[in-house]
Amino acid sequence: MRVSYFDTFDPVPRERLNTNTVARLDGVVSFSELLPVLEELRARYAPARLVCTLDDVNQCAYTSMHASFDDRLDYRDDGYDEKDSAAVHHADNSGAVRIAAALEDPGLRVEWAALDGTRAGTEATIAALIEANRHPERVLDDVVLIQRVPVPRDDLAIAGIPNGYFESDWDIFRNHAVVRRLAVHGYRHIGIGAAFLGFDRPTAPTMDEAHAVAADLAHLYGAAAAPEWPELAAVLATQRLLILGYAEDFTDTLDR
Repeated sequence: MRVSYFDTFDPVPRERLNTNTVARLDGVVSFSELLPVLEELRARYAPARLVCTLDDVNQCAYTSMHASFDDRLDYRDDGYDEKDSAAVHHADNSGAVRIAAALEDPGLRVEWAALDGTRAGTEATIAALIEANRHPERVLDDVVLIQRVPVPRDDLAIAGIPNGYFESDWDIFRNHAVVRRLAVHGYRHIGIGAAFLGFDRPTAPTMDEAHAVAADLAHLYGAAAAPEWPELAAVLATQRLLILGYAEDFTDTLDR
């Protein structure tokens, strides 16, 4: 794996999302390679938070750009000089801060209970979740971008790569509700792709804790009575990572 680090005022070529892209990883094959780089950069950029791309980095960047135009996120063109690197960086920071403020707005916030029934869970849904968590490297592109996000809490790091552009996907407000709920279980949101969300926690959950997570996922995805949820809990109890699909077609993504 090759790691390229960027300074804030470096030019923003195609391999960066914006001036807050602090690193690009090429040749990524596993989270065991990615997680230490995230830890290194967290120490370097604290108190800012970090979030990285996961699956299909190009599609993720495309849909994130369009998702950021959501009127609820107070998108605005600040009219800065694109040749002025300080002005560009200020605009990138301001955009992330405005998105975070929208997520904090009580009038816009989506509560966990409101997500019940937003997915018609099937056996294929649960099978895809089990596969993604048993083999989390399957939701990693071989290129990963890491974003610095100027926000004060881990749950707000999602403002660095807003996503959920298509109407049938969970949008950033619904994804933020998921992020907040999983924080109750000790998980920190670390990444988002074109179809998946990634989380980690300091240690693997106990079996009882993993069953509690699975119960919440049954609420989230539906099919609460399906017999496969204990299998997912058994997988989660062996690892720090948690992978969830937020795009409607995330089950198909694993087959591509």
